[in-house]
Amino acid sequence: MFAAAMAGVLAAMALTLVRGLLGPTVFDRVLALNTFGTVTVLAIAVLGFLMGRPQFLDIALLYALINFVGTIAILKYLQYGDLGASGREAGTGNSNTGSGSDTGGGGGRP
Repeated sequence: MFAAAMAGVLAAMALTLVRGLLGPTVFDRVLALNTFGTVTVLAIAVLGFLMGRPQFLDIALLYALINFVGTIAILKYLQYGDLGASGREAGTGNSNTGSGSDTGGGGGRP
């Protein structure tokens, strides 16, 4: 029963790999990469069950977290072109105009 589940997981991995290589847009490729990671988590969990090693579930959970963070990082890089700045900071630059908050000239706090 679980061997058939593992065969289905491997077939899903093959299909997502094909989609990742032949995807018409870069976002299709990122989605295929995310799906491949999710199916890999399933494969690790099923393999751990087949081998009688419940420790594999911890590995699968860690891989799922890494997959999520990696997908978010790739999508942020594709949208903003930089991983270091937040979304607001990646805009046109610092705009300290007109607010008078730190401009110096005039009676306020030193």
